[in-house]
Amino acid sequence: MTRKKGKTVTDEPDKNPEDEFTDMLRQFLSGNSELDPSKLASAAGLPSDPAAVAALMQQLQNAMQHTGDGVDWKVAQDAAEQIASADAVTITPGQRSALEQALHVAALWLDEVTFVSELAAPPRVLTRKEWTSATMPVWSQVAEPVALSIADALTRVLKDQAPEELSGMMANASQLMRNIGGALFAMQLGQVVGQLSTEVVSGGDVGIPLMNDQQAALVPQNLAAFGAGLDIPADQVELYLSVREIAHARLFRHAKWLRLHEISSITEFARGITIDTDRLEDLASSFDPSNPEELREAMVSGALIPPKSESQLQALARLETTLALVEGWVDVVTAAATVRLPKRDAVAETVRRRRATGGPAESAFSTLVGLELRPRRLREAAAMWQAVTDAVGPEARDALWSHPDVVPTTEDIDNPDALVARLLAGAPEPDEMDLALEDFFREEEAETAAETQTEQDPDAPPVV
Repeated sequence: MTRKKGKTVTDEPDKNPEDEFTDMLRQFLSGNSELDPSKLASAAGLPSDPAAVAALMQQLQNAMQHTGDGVDWKVAQDAAEQIASADAVTITPGQRSALEQALHVAALWLDEVTFVSELAAPPRVLTRKEWTSATMPVWSQVAEPVALSIADALTRVLKDQAPEELSGMMANASQLMRNIGGALFAMQLGQVVGQLSTEVVSGGDVGIPLMNDQQAALVPQNLAAFGAGLDIPADQVELYLSVREIAHARLFRHAKWLRLHEISSITEFARGITIDTDRLEDLASSFDPSNPEELREAMVSGALIPPKSESQLQALARLETTLALVEGWVDVVTAAATVRLPKRDAVAETVRRRRATGGPAESAFSTLVGLELRPRRLREAAAMWQAVTDAVGPEARDALWSHPDVVPTTEDIDNPDALVARLLAGAPEPDEMDLALEDFFREEEAETAAETQTEQDPDAPPVV
């Protein structure tokens, strides 16, 4: 053993640079570092209280142990559940029974005005935490391309910014940094989904099919908050929103191609996202650990995501058209199914205003992933569906969802009269055989009715 500049130095061979880097990270994560962990928690969008800081440190330690190549989405799930559980309210048996009854009535009302498939599984009544668990697989699916892009970009920038004497260390530790970058993004997504769980009233509230097996679901705690302050009886609010939710879920079960089409459009858009490495390099070179707000602002404002490419714009246009068609159809059939509700128009207007403004969590998802899940042409799409219903009836209207080749297009939303004319022209005129069969069945029906009446009342006059 030798002594050098007041430090004891062993005669051991030099440690592997990757091990040195790992040790450095472990020292930071264990609190043996000059960098305040609460500052990193602030950059990750977490409160700086000790519990949140401890949770962040634990998640980053887990990321160091993660051996997979993708993002560990359990990080997002844990963060979301923590927020969802913060002000949780237990669903009482009375609440559950009332909502289950509303969902049952809603299904019956929809049977009268739609010709789409019934649900394979009964609707669910969920707590906020249960909603995050049920929907996180879809959130992680649509966000993963962005998370990997950010993690890869962070790794590249750190390699480029590292001094030459540390280049070997950074090269060997790239997977470790990639895991940590992915964990930080996953925690941001968890914050967004957790906040969404406090805002949504149902499974289909954000417009995309989040539930497995196209299942319908209501979140009673948020549904009560939705109706608070409205001069509308609670049972009418529950019935209206139940009809909307079941209509949404039924449509995706009926049009089996629709869910894949929407998710594919979203992931195609997300895969095209690249990270502005110049901006990231500027952040890395000027980053002040004592003031992490600049890093946080860059992550949540979308400043790291450059303008959309042509292919992204095309995918976005397809997605916006589909979202408008889905939401417009749901609006039309919900209006038809809820004619018995005196306050249906007031509830519908509240839904429209809420959808138009969005919520803070929806805005956060938009900036985090660069994608806004809001139908821009909802009113025009609803007007088109109403015109089709008036012209050819609900059965022919719903048949348009049978295949992606026959579903209405952007041009049809622009010009519903042309769509209606095309549908009317496509309906074949009845030939002689059709007319003969129609007469036959009419006569059969009349004879059956006469026989039934005679059996019930022999003295009644015959049916003509």
